[in-house]
Amino acid sequence: MTAERPQPAGQVLVASNRGPVSYTRAGADGALTARRGGGGLVSGLSALGPDAGTWVCAALSDDDRAAAAAHGGRLPAADTGGQSVRMLDISPETFDAAYNGVANSVLWFVHHLLYQTPLEPVFDERFEARWARYRAYNRAFADALAEEAAEGAVVLVQDYHLSLVPGLLAKRRPDLRIGHFSHTPWAPPDLFRVLPDEMARELLLGILGADRAAFLTARWARAFTECCAALLGAEVTAPGPAGDGSVTHQGRTTRIGVHGLGADAEFLRERASRADVAERAAELRERVGPGRATIVRVDRTELSKNIVRGLLAFRRLLVDRPEWHGRVTHLAFAYPSRQDLAIYREYTAEVSRVAEAINTEFGRADWTPVVLHVKDDFARSLAAYRMADVALVNPIRDGMNLVAKEIPVVSERGAALVLSREAGAAEELGADALLVNPYDIAGTAEALHQALTLDGPSRTARAERLTARATALPPTAWFLAQLRALRPA
Repeated sequence: MTAERPQPAGQVLVASNRGPVSYTRAGADGALTARRGGGGLVSGLSALGPDAGTWVCAALSDDDRAAAAAHGGRLPAADTGGQSVRMLDISPETFDAAYNGVANSVLWFVHHLLYQTPLEPVFDERFEARWARYRAYNRAFADALAEEAAEGAVVLVQDYHLSLVPGLLAKRRPDLRIGHFSHTPWAPPDLFRVLPDEMARELLLGILGADRAAFLTARWARAFTECCAALLGAEVTAPGPAGDGSVTHQGRTTRIGVHGLGADAEFLRERASRADVAERAAELRERVGPGRATIVRVDRTELSKNIVRGLLAFRRLLVDRPEWHGRVTHLAFAYPSRQDLAIYREYTAEVSRVAEAINTEFGRADWTPVVLHVKDDFARSLAAYRMADVALVNPIRDGMNLVAKEIPVVSERGAALVLSREAGAAEELGADALLVNPYDIAGTAEALHQALTLDGPSRTARAERLTARATALPPTAWFLAQLRALRPA
């Protein structure tokens, strides 16, 4: 069976919910048009060459499913930039239950500590049906990877959507070297126990099917090993800053690693120098007005990003420090996310309501305190990065948060960073950021004041150190580091 596979022996496979290509219909004939994405996985796998790597992903939309069906699941090289991509045509019902019903509504909430436990979660018959579909979704990936992988191939499985895949795949193909990477935080045992016992065990055992499980920070890696000890009775070696821990359960050992994804400085600086970014920057400067400082945030309207409390902290700054009236503008870019879930629609609306209330309370004819944008525009985001005097990054909890790393790289003013201590980025950047408790409005407002009043030499020195740490492991190097760690010595 293995000898019939055309892939070379050194093959690498990446598995993720979202792939490197998406499709939309365009033109009068409704022809399917491919759009290629970017990021560390794309550039890392591309660096291996067109014959070395295969990406297995899901069709996320009806147009994706149509493209997958039209090509038998294997996308044409013309659409993928020469990369081998297998897109799985999983039924919309199974995909929705797995993605929205479990991954985004349960696993994301558990790891980001978002549940209001007096009311949620409720694990009833409806949830059990969704969990069955999550299992089916993971089985579809495991089956496809088992079919695609050459003898002894390396498989890098990405994130909480595919937590069961390593265990399922190891049973199908014990010859493979399997890694799992978690891009989110990991819940501590007391909160992970919110999940039904069988489900919690299944998730842990799924990831432990990997030869190596990796995380963005040592904190999240330790939380995972603590869950394994508490819920499975596993023998664990706690990982240090570089990882190097382990979990042994029922005679099998999974190594634990840490890879702190960094910003791609070369790409960001080149992209920020283009004409469309300069045009957006001119528009923003006109909107802000001459001589005013800027506090910049760029986020999706994801519940964990804590945008509402960030706005309330800016309001508290204006209340406690009236000397900033007319002298500072908050550029708040909050791009709608997961609008198919009602709670996200409500949160997005609340962001707009609070911003409007601040402008009504404090605004005047020549000054708009909060400039809010809710339409995604990457060029405008980079323009704001360039203009930033202060970056506000205050998530309730975050696996890493690349915005915290990107703004110092692009800012032309040596932006000071006000950073939540609950962001993974705090592990690397905390020494030169102003760390805040994300729930503390007054404390965040005071940190904003301190950031705005930093003297020039301190600001410059902090910004230089932030930039060095933020770019220590750029996306391609991050991907290749995981790959090297899985290869035999």
